[in-house]
Amino acid sequence: MHRGASAWNRWLGVGLASCLAVVTLGLAFTGRLALYINPSSNWFAIPMAVLLLVGAALSFLLPLGAEEDHGHDHGTGGHGHDDHDDHDDHDHGDDARRARPSGRAVVGTLAAVGGGVMASGVMLSVVLLPPASLSAEIAQTRDVGSAPLFAGADVVALATHGDTAKFGVGDWASVFATATNPDAFEGDAVTLTGFVTPLSSGGGFQLTRLVITHCVIDAQPASIPVAAAVSTPRTGKWVEISGTVRSTASGRLEIAATTVKDVAEPRDPYEY
Repeated sequence: MHRGASAWNRWLGVGLASCLAVVTLGLAFTGRLALYINPSSNWFAIPMAVLLLVGAALSFLLPLGAEEDHGHDHGTGGHGHDDHDDHDDHDHGDDARRARPSGRAVVGTLAAVGGGVMASGVMLSVVLLPPASLSAEIAQTRDVGSAPLFAGADVVALATHGDTAKFGVGDWASVFATATNPDAFEGDAVTLTGFVTPLSSGGGFQLTRLVITHCVIDAQPASIPVAAAVSTPRTGKWVEISGTVRSTASGRLEIAATTVKDVAEPRDPYEY
């Protein structure tokens, strides 16, 4: 195989994988890996990144193109000279056909090169661009129109007994979606941080956080309605609200906010 093609194949394999490993370790050392995966998966992601780098370093012990040559037989295979002469014309015909690339081979080569270029572009953008959290616009596009349930019955039971000090937006979203006795939560004090998304109807706004199960690919928005006397902050703005839970005339729960304070995006913007 041509050395240039061998180098390209090695870049698509070992090179891109090494870039991913370096990014993973860099994010872990700077405490920003949680922007991409659930911290509970760090025990797996970090050792795998180290193992991948070790394997990439060892791969340089193999010369370029050697992986393509190991199965070739360059011997005569026991064929005599007369046999070669008998099939000479046939062999030359086969060689000529092999020298002309078929349309399928050309399309396959172009597809492989195009895919490699796109994969390289994506990986280099990950390396060069600073890490960033998912935006409020993405949260809105992932809103399925009904509240996803991020917790089980035990969370609702804790809320009923007033043990909500560590509740986040996702926990309260589950409580709001599943509570069969809204009056039981009347007057519960809350202080929560999230970003603003619009309500589908009525006044106020939604306080939203993205909740991750494994990584940002499965991130889903958790939202709770907020009623406040202040003007509605712009969509995507991070705020901290303090207030109480109340039951509306329609029987749904909402937060009656007494304060709405602008805050910077938290270092860890997701809930898990």
